[in-house]
Amino acid sequence: MKYDVMFIGPVTRDHNIDYQGDEVHDIGGAVYFCAYAARAAQANVFSSIKISPQDADIMDAFDFPKESLALLPSEKTTLMRNTYFTADRERRKAECLAQSDPITIGEIPQADCKLYHLAGLLYGDFPNELISGLKERGMVSADIQGFLRHNENGSMNFHDWADKREYLPMFDFLKTDAAEAEILTGLSDRREAAKQLYEWGSRETLISHNTEMLVYDGKEFYTCPVKARNLSGRTGRGDTTFAGYLARRMLGDDIPTALEYATALVSFKMEHPGPFMGTDADIRAYINEFYR
Repeated sequence: MKYDVMFIGPVTRDHNIDYQGDEVHDIGGAVYFCAYAARAAQANVFSSIKISPQDADIMDAFDFPKESLALLPSEKTTLMRNTYFTADRERRKAECLAQSDPITIGEIPQADCKLYHLAGLLYGDFPNELISGLKERGMVSADIQGFLRHNENGSMNFHDWADKREYLPMFDFLKTDAAEAEILTGLSDRREAAKQLYEWGSRETLISHNTEMLVYDGKEFYTCPVKARNLSGRTGRGDTTFAGYLARRMLGDDIPTALEYATALVSFKMEHPGPFMGTDADIRAYINEFYR
C-alpha cells in the first residue's frame, strides 16, 4: 500500500474545561486531528501513534483500516488539561500532566510514504536524529509547536529552538502560527517572518492566524481568509489546516488551490467540535458557498 502522508506523534487524553466551567474528557493531539482532515481531503493516510499500551483503547478513536495504524509504545500517554477563558477559545491555559516518551527512528514503520509529518505537541517528542532519519526516507514536514513548547513541571512555556538553523533545511513543509513565527525569528510581521524562515532553509511555510492562512514558498505570498461562522470547534485549528494543505499538495494541487481548500476545510471544521468528520464533497460545497 502506498500512502500520501504519515502523521507521527503523541495522541493525548484531554481534560477540557470551558469558560463556563463545564468539563469534558476527550481524545486529542495533532495526529488525531490531522488524520481525519487529510482523509477528508482524499489523501491515503498512515498514523504512527505514541501512547502507552495501557491506553490502547485510544486506537479505537481512529476509524481507519488497521493496517494504516501503528502504536508506538510509551511508558506514559500524554495528558493535557486545557482551561478556556473565552467562548471563542482563543484565550486558554494549557497544562501537561504527563508526557509520552521521545519517538525514535527505529519505531517508525517501514511504510511506503511520500511525506512524513511530525505532528508534535511538546519539545522532546521528536529527537533531532528522527528528523534526519526520516529525511533519508522521503519528504519531511513539521508543526513547529513540537520544537518550541516545553513542559516545565506541568506549565507550557515557549522557547526558541536552539537547533533551528541546522534542521529547518530538512523540512519540505513547515507550519507555525503567528506567535511561534515571532519566537523563531524575532519578527512580528508574518510575511517578514516567513521570509526569514525561507532564508534559513524552510522551503514552504504556512503561518496560521485567526483571520487568514498565509503560505510563502520563497517567491510568492499566498493568503486565504478564515470564514468560520462560529468557533465551537476551535481546538485542532492549526492541525486541520496543515493536514488538509499537505494532503492536497501531495495529491498535486498548486499552492493557491491547496491553501483555499485547507482554509475552507478548517473554517467548516471550526463550526463543529472534534476532528473533521465530513467529506471532500462537503468541503467543495463550502468552497462554492463561501469562497466563490
